[in-house]
Amino acid sequence: MGEAEEDDKQFDLIVESSGLDHEQVDSLKKGFDGFDKEGGGTITQTTMQMILKSMGVKVDKDEMDGYAAEVDEEASGKFTFLQFCEVSAKFMVEDDVEQMREELKEAFRIYDKEGQGFITTDVLKEILREIDTTLTESDLDNIIEEVDDDASGTLDFDEFQAMMMG
Repeated sequence: MGEAEEDDKQFDLIVESSGLDHEQVDSLKKGFDGFDKEGGGTITQTTMQMILKSMGVKVDKDEMDGYAAEVDEEASGKFTFLQFCEVSAKFMVEDDVEQMREELKEAFRIYDKEGQGFITTDVLKEILREIDTTLTESDLDNIIEEVDDDASGTLDFDEFQAMMMG
């Protein structure tokens, strides 16, 4: 098996276990390889922070210390690529979820024109039609039935977020 195939297998495992996507793992690999100059297969915690910051990821030092300690069971101060990805995912995946939540809040505010803290199921149907023009009226009714837990005809932000984030 070639080195590229080995990387692909390792990437698949990392994607599956961490919540990172292939593109993120590839970027992390490039950063890791760039700093693992001797080819020893490890980097330091400081290097991990530098790589993440260079990728635009916000890194809190205390959180980094905690996450690094979790994966560095021997307290060696050296991290393999897999360990680096585990730590990186703690910062990168959480950022994605938080960013998605903020975007959903903004979208919800736009559709909650009266500022009442809810949108009607009719407004939700309009949103869903914009997202997917192939949805039938029956599809829309089924979706509404699924997400409008209390059959109130309205969705508060939590119900809207649960639906959009699946």
